[in-house]
Amino acid sequence: MLMISIIGFVVALGLALILTPQVKKFAFKIGAVDVPDARKVHTKIMPRLGGLGIYLAFVVALLLALPFIANDLSMRDTNFIKAFLIGGTMIVLIGALDDRFQLSAKVKFVAQIAAACVVVFGFDISVNFVNIPFNNTYSSLESWISIPLTIFWIVGVTNAINLIDGLDGLAAGVSAIAIGTILVMSLLMGNMMIALLCMILLGAIIGFLFFNFHPAKIFMGDSGSLFLGFCLAMLSLLGFKQIAVVSLITPLIIIAVPLSDTFFAIVRRWVQKKPIFAPDKGHLHHCLGELGFSHRQSVLIIYGIATFFGVLAVIQSSAAFYDANWVTFVVICIMMFILQIGAEVVGLIGKTTKPLLNLIARLRMKENAGTRSK
Repeated sequence: MLMISIIGFVVALGLALILTPQVKKFAFKIGAVDVPDARKVHTKIMPRLGGLGIYLAFVVALLLALPFIANDLSMRDTNFIKAFLIGGTMIVLIGALDDRFQLSAKVKFVAQIAAACVVVFGFDISVNFVNIPFNNTYSSLESWISIPLTIFWIVGVTNAINLIDGLDGLAAGVSAIAIGTILVMSLLMGNMMIALLCMILLGAIIGFLFFNFHPAKIFMGDSGSLFLGFCLAMLSLLGFKQIAVVSLITPLIIIAVPLSDTFFAIVRRWVQKKPIFAPDKGHLHHCLGELGFSHRQSVLIIYGIATFFGVLAVIQSSAAFYDANWVTFVVICIMMFILQIGAEVVGLIGKTTKPLLNLIARLRMKENAGTRSK
């Protein structure tokens, strides 16, 4: 199946290179365009709907690959792929409609819940057991916990990718890094079905990035960001559940960049007494721009952060297989410290809200005062 995965990657990449320019023309033809405003960094009308190119390249390449691997798939694998395709199609459709007609947040939210429910109830895909760090036995989850947990995860991650889609190539690149991390882990753990999905999806994203990296010729729009978020939700949690990742923390590390940006956005708006869903210019890419980094530099910095967390996820998961639970503890501590320090340095919570940096400054002042008194 590895060779089929490699061929699938090449086919998806080629299809994305061919289809994306056609999607661009189609977006202009139907009026699916992004007009500049005070919150956006681009200065000219740009075609949206680029996610349609990613989706079509992925689906066509996957459908071409399936006949060659059908005998290697279990019933569970088949259900997972069906849920992936049907749920993903629902997400792309609602995203494409939003790219054209600017749907309300409530309509999109309901549609995302509907797609998650199709996955859970239509194909019986849910998180029915977990293994918490420092506990070497699996803990079963009752359906009243597992079902809402799975739906919450799918909807939450789907929207997290959408929220970071603010610079050319940002959401696509961060998603590619996260999917690449999942690919590495799936290969290490021997799950070729997940590896196949990751390879094909990576090919589609990289092909699209040729047109989306700064200066972008097309935006992925909600059709792309919501679809990639849905794919990450499925692969990072449900896929790993199948390949027995021993820690619930692993998928959180993999997508730490979009999740943390979403978390700090909620905290920031709460601190500033603004509606939680109110848009603002306080996201990570906005803050890096205010610090003087160029468009391209900001994107590359966030790529680097995402790669760092991807490496942490691989280390943590690999160590857990050898019952090295202390590594999980160290990784969690490092991740939390870096996230908090980074958020305060760039001003993700607010320009003056810096509790940890202020604490470190006070401790240093006390230490210096103690040194001088001696």
